[in-house]
Amino acid sequence: MTTAGDIMHRGAQWIPAHETLDRAAQLMRELGVGALPISDENERLCGILTDRDIVIGCVAMGRDPSKVTAGDMAQGTPRWIESDADISDVLREMQDHQIRRLPVIEDKRLVGMISEADLVLNLRQDDVAHWAESVYARTGTPTTR
Repeated sequence: MTTAGDIMHRGAQWIPAHETLDRAAQLMRELGVGALPISDENERLCGILTDRDIVIGCVAMGRDPSKVTAGDMAQGTPRWIESDADISDVLREMQDHQIRRLPVIEDKRLVGMISEADLVLNLRQDDVAHWAESVYARTGTPTTR
């Protein structure tokens, strides 16, 4: 059985909810990622911030990224998966919620992230094609989360 922990990208890092978007963008650049899980003061997942969120939800709206926090951008109920979850559960979670990135949790701690690239690298081409069709077909574009 292939699990979330088997295919995830290790080393994911939180961005605290109180951090500003300019700092989040710097951290994304340093880590070479396009998304960061947002943590509350107890290191619990309270959202995911993407590079697109910063551009569309802040900069394009004329807001100052040095004054807007990651927590200000957190919307909706964050989704995650346990590290021992079967890959079919990972795919279902991402398909059902039309998301392209999924934090992986173990013992209530962030241990990794699963992205489209992780799916492509670790799954059969047919499985990836079915996933992409279900995520992209509903609206033509997935959500950024």
